[in-house]
Amino acid sequence: MTIAKESAKLIIERKVIDMDLMPRRFNFDDFFDSFLPDRNYSNMKCDVYEKGGNYHIEMDIPGFDKEDISVEVKNDYLTITAEKNSENKEEDKDKKYICQERSYGKYQRSFYVGDIEPDEVDAEFKNGMLKIVIPKKEKTDNKKYIEIK
Repeated sequence: MTIAKESAKLIIERKVIDMDLMPRRFNFDDFFDSFLPDRNYSNMKCDVYEKGGNYHIEMDIPGFDKEDISVEVKNDYLTITAEKNSENKEEDKDKKYICQERSYGKYQRSFYVGDIEPDEVDAEFKNGMLKIVIPKKEKTDNKKYIEIK
């Protein structure tokens, strides 16, 4: 285990203990919350790799249907959005939950992909996994020397 992982583990463990012992408003470790990953990311874990001249993104999005997910390319960013609305229906208003752990809402991740052709991006969703293939664009040397006068 690396020192960074051990430090993060210690901070997380200490935070849980501190929260049990003192009111939240006195918890000085909240300062570090901005350095930890966004909680929305925890529901959209992914692997990004390069293979065969393409970039690949494989993202776990369990509990969502294909219709709940959108993939958009805009301003050099590829954005993946998964949104699920509450399943509470009119006839279930008399339910009194003892424990409700399933979450509903909107989750979103963005990746900088540069200037790509959106029509060439391929996405497939199967068994809770979204697979995206982005063709790698050949780098062109745009270097130009300027004459100094």
